[in-house]
Amino acid sequence: MSAQSAKLPSFDPADPLGIDDLLGPEDLAVRGTVRSWAADRVLPHIAEWYERGELPGIRELARELGSLGALGMSLTGYGCAGATAVQYGLACLELEAADSGIRSLVSVQGSLAMYAIWRFGSEEQKQRWLPGMAAGETIGCFGLTEPDHGSDPAGMRTHAKKDGADWVLTGRKMWITNGSVAGVAVVWAQTDEGIRGFVVPTDSPGFSAPEIHHKWSLRASVTSELVMDEVRLPADAVLPDVVGLKGPLSCLSHARYGIVWGSMGAARASFEAALDYAKSREQFGKPIGGFQLTQAKLADMAVELHKGILLAHHLGLRMDAGRLRPEQISFGKLNNVREAIEICRTSRTILGANGISLEYPVMRHATNLESVLTYEGTVEMHQLVLGKALTGLDAFR
Repeated sequence: MSAQSAKLPSFDPADPLGIDDLLGPEDLAVRGTVRSWAADRVLPHIAEWYERGELPGIRELARELGSLGALGMSLTGYGCAGATAVQYGLACLELEAADSGIRSLVSVQGSLAMYAIWRFGSEEQKQRWLPGMAAGETIGCFGLTEPDHGSDPAGMRTHAKKDGADWVLTGRKMWITNGSVAGVAVVWAQTDEGIRGFVVPTDSPGFSAPEIHHKWSLRASVTSELVMDEVRLPADAVLPDVVGLKGPLSCLSHARYGIVWGSMGAARASFEAALDYAKSREQFGKPIGGFQLTQAKLADMAVELHKGILLAHHLGLRMDAGRLRPEQISFGKLNNVREAIEICRTSRTILGANGISLEYPVMRHATNLESVLTYEGTVEMHQLVLGKALTGLDAFR
């Protein structure tokens, strides 16, 4: 039988491009496991957590995520799962389909704090911290952004000075996910040698992490300030294998990759809510999904959603092959987060007034994505990364 005469598979509204055909059994198993966990442990409670502006039981959630292998899952050794980049991406998509705050917990733990130690740390640092972090027994945070320095980390004011064999760390970091519940912080600081990373136990004298409240986005997420008041650290607290911005920027690239996938999870959840609503909500004698203008919205959202997932999958294959460039990650984050926000906004119009209710996920995802849009690189920064790559001209300064 020729390929042309073979029976075509049915059209699947949940997978209109047949992207699942690109996934192997292990990929599907990872996705199914994380989706089931999120449906059981997050979705029944997330609206309440979001309304209260809390993430209760975060340490228990971290241990459960550790038992799933979701923490540092694409890293190898030290209790990490050693999953592929595609599998890590699928996990991020399913976690953010529940809530961006849950995906942020996992991203900061694995792609920032653990990745920094795994890639740039000493063997002693890896042995001390990574197994407990992979298990979710120890939560980590990543201190780069400062109150006055976000997009330009080279201007950071946090500094560390040598005092005999010790380091003395002083400064402030801002908008730090997991900060007030972390047992270890990876903090970047100016030194006489250049920018260095430090592995800081959070029970160190002089270290504090007051939680940030009054947020209207990422409400089901722990966000903190880090304050270092002459924190004395031993000589072996410094990450030995990197000096300069290459260190934190490499970590950010790894985390941004997860956002490329995760943002499509928020978009998918919003699209699915709009699609279900359009098929059941009746106006003028029939479901609103039967009207041309609503179908046009649904079609446009489906196109952008599944294009974004295809882009994420392509970048994942490049990462697994060791061929993914930072500029390509910027391409993915810029496109996918921007399109995810538009999908959420369009979904809200289909739900009408119900779209602003926490009975539906749409407004929660839309407001979360406003943070995802600017953290780990604003729209403008990623545009300029791509602009420099396209023209060869640096417009940052």
